[in-house]
Amino acid sequence: MTTLGTGVLRVRNWLRGHPLALDAALALAVLVAMIIGSFVHPGAPDGAVFATRRSGAGSVLLMVLGAVALIWRRRRPMAVLAATAGLTVVELMRSDPPAPVVACTVIALYTVAARTDRPTTWRVGLLTMAALTAAAMFFGVAPWYSQENFGVFAWTGMAGAAGDAVRSRRAFVDAIRERAERAERTRDEEARRRVAEERLRIARDLHDVVAHHIALVNVQAGVAAHVMDKRPDQAKEALAHVREASRSALDELRATVGLLRQSGDPAAPTEPAPGLAVLDDLVDTVRRAGLPVEVACTDRRPPLPAAVDLAAYRVIQEALTNVRKHAGPGARAEVSVVRVGPTAEITVIDNGVGDGGCCAANAPDGGDGHGRPGGGGGGHGLLGMRERVTALGGTLTAGPRYGGGFRVHAILPVKAREEESEKPDAAGRTGENA
Repeated sequence: MTTLGTGVLRVRNWLRGHPLALDAALALAVLVAMIIGSFVHPGAPDGAVFATRRSGAGSVLLMVLGAVALIWRRRRPMAVLAATAGLTVVELMRSDPPAPVVACTVIALYTVAARTDRPTTWRVGLLTMAALTAAAMFFGVAPWYSQENFGVFAWTGMAGAAGDAVRSRRAFVDAIRERAERAERTRDEEARRRVAEERLRIARDLHDVVAHHIALVNVQAGVAAHVMDKRPDQAKEALAHVREASRSALDELRATVGLLRQSGDPAAPTEPAPGLAVLDDLVDTVRRAGLPVEVACTDRRPPLPAAVDLAAYRVIQEALTNVRKHAGPGARAEVSVVRVGPTAEITVIDNGVGDGGCCAANAPDGGDGHGRPGGGGGGHGLLGMRERVTALGGTLTAGPRYGGGFRVHAILPVKAREEESEKPDAAGRTGENA
C-alpha cells in the first residue's frame, strides 16, 4: 500500500509539472468517449441501446478536431471554447442524430469558468448556451422540441456552474492559506519584537547594576589603596564598603538573571526588585563612597507601579553613578522625587566641574553613555535611561546647568502603559501583583 501511494503521488506531481501532457491525456480520453458515444442511438427500435448506426467521416473529423483543441484549453481557454463551439454548431446542423462533439464544448466552457471571474463566466456561459441551443433547435435536423436539444442546454449550463464552483473553492482555499501564512508571519514578527524588547530591558538592568556597583567598588578600592599604609582603619572600612557593594551587585544580578530561567530550572530568586522604597540605602551607599547627596522626596504612598518605581530608581542610580565618576572632587548632588498629578518627576543635579558631570553625553560635543565627553568607552548609561523612561511613556532630559554642573530630569506617568506594567520585573513580578 505504501509503494502504491508513493507511486500515485509521484505521478500526480509529475502531471502537475507537465500540464500539457495532462491535457493531452484528457483530450484522448474525451475522443475515445465521443467515438463510443457516437454509436448510441436514442431512437433505436425495440429498446436497444446500441444501433447499427455509424458516424460518418465528417463527424469523426469534427470529433478529432475538437479533442485536439482541448490540448490547449489552459493556455488559450477562450480560443478553445470558440473553436469547439463552432465545431459543435456544425455537427448539430449536419447530422441526425449528431455526434457528441458538444462534449468538447462542455469541457472548454468548464475551463473558462474555472480560470476566469464570475462576470465573465456569466456572459460567456449564457452566450454559449444560447448559441448552441438555438443552433440545435432552429437549424438542426431533429425537431426543436427533441430532448437532445434540451440536453445541450443542460450540459453547457452545468459546465459553467461547475467551473464557477471550482474557481470559488480555489479562491477560498487560497484566501485561507494566505491568512494562515500572514498570521504565522505576524506571530513570528511579534515573537521577535518581544524577544528584542526583553533583551534590551535585561541589558539595561544589567548595565544599571554593574555600572553603579562596580563604580563604587572602584572608588572604594582606590581609597583603600591610597590610605593602606598610613590609615589602615580607614582602608579596612573602605574594603568593607567594597565587599558590601559587590554583594549588592551579585544579588541584583541574580535577580535579573532569574528572568532567563526556564520552567524546569531551580526556583528563581524572590528578592523584591529595587525601587524608591530602598532609595535611602542607595543614597547611603553613595555617601559612603564620598559623594554628599541631599534627598527631597514627597510621600511615597501610594507606591508607584512596579515598572515606574523601578525606572525611577534606575534613573537616580545611573545619575548618581555618573556624578561620582565624572563630576570631579568636591561635587555635591541633589535628588528630588515629586508626585505632580498623574506624573512623577525625578531630578538629579550636581555642581560638578569635572569632565562632564552626570550627563555630559548630552552636551553638544557628545560623549559616551557614562558621561565622558567625546569618550571612546562606548557606554550606554544615558541611552539606557532614555529607553527605560520612553518605554513607559515618559520623557527624559539631561544637560549642563546654568552656572555649572549637570541636571537629569525625568517625567514618568504614575500609571504606566498597561503593556509595560504587565511585564515581569527583575524579580519576576508584574505591575498587578507588585
